[in-house]
Amino acid sequence: MKNTITSFAFGIALMSASAVMQPLAAQDGGKGKIQVANGQKIAFLGDSITAAGAKANGYCQLVLDGLKKQGVQTSGIFAGISGHKSNQMLARLDKDVLSKKPDWMTLSCGVNDVWHGARGVQLEDYKKNITAIVDQAQAAGVKVMILTSTMIKEDQKNPLNQKLLPYNAFLKELAKSKGCLFADLNTEMQETLKGFPEGAPKGTQLTRDGVHMNAYGNIMMAKGVLKAFGLSAKALSAVEQDWKNAPGSHSIRINISMSLNEYEQLQKKLDQPVPQAFQEFLEQKKTDLLK
Repeated sequence: MKNTITSFAFGIALMSASAVMQPLAAQDGGKGKIQVANGQKIAFLGDSITAAGAKANGYCQLVLDGLKKQGVQTSGIFAGISGHKSNQMLARLDKDVLSKKPDWMTLSCGVNDVWHGARGVQLEDYKKNITAIVDQAQAAGVKVMILTSTMIKEDQKNPLNQKLLPYNAFLKELAKSKGCLFADLNTEMQETLKGFPEGAPKGTQLTRDGVHMNAYGNIMMAKGVLKAFGLSAKALSAVEQDWKNAPGSHSIRINISMSLNEYEQLQKKLDQPVPQAFQEFLEQKKTDLLK
């Protein structure tokens, strides 16, 4: 029998007037003015990575929190749907984004277009779809930030990431030609991976499964977006530390295998449920180890 215990360990992560867009703000290390104004709405259009980013400690929520910490109060429109590709995002753009009248839209699209293989979207069609999304958003008065697609598995040399290269190259060119803010999250991800210790487990350093972000990955994405919005390196460092210090922003799962007889013996000796006793023990152990 397996008894699964969840123990909440030390926090790893939680994780201004209206301005004209400045594409260089995404390329100057966050040295420009913050582009977002107090009271504005930001729509986050994307796939499952963005859908998860709308949850507590997800990258979308961290972006809103990071702006708030700079005195810029914003609200979010969360438009991420699992599995969606560029054609599907284009089809629902008006319903999920434009009809809600945001001031800004971040666009994260490309992972599924490549990852889904034969069911994906080929590069030329992808270019048409993404261009149409940007054109329609800008025609509706929405300022756009384009995000490069994050890695498919945490190995840049694999065929999927190599296939993703021209998709991301196109996004960079489009952002420049359309005057959009630009957050190169793919490059940010590659650089962040270099900071992990040599012996750290491979493949799930920034993601839960090679694609969807864990706590570190959500922080990486949020910092990239905030940098593109104009936050300084100093401000980014400060908000990152705040997220990492947030209580309850991370949990670990521990599987403790035992026989049914062992479980019954433990339960007889305890005046509380076995999982609760183990959780309290580990909480105390965590406190002791952190001293």
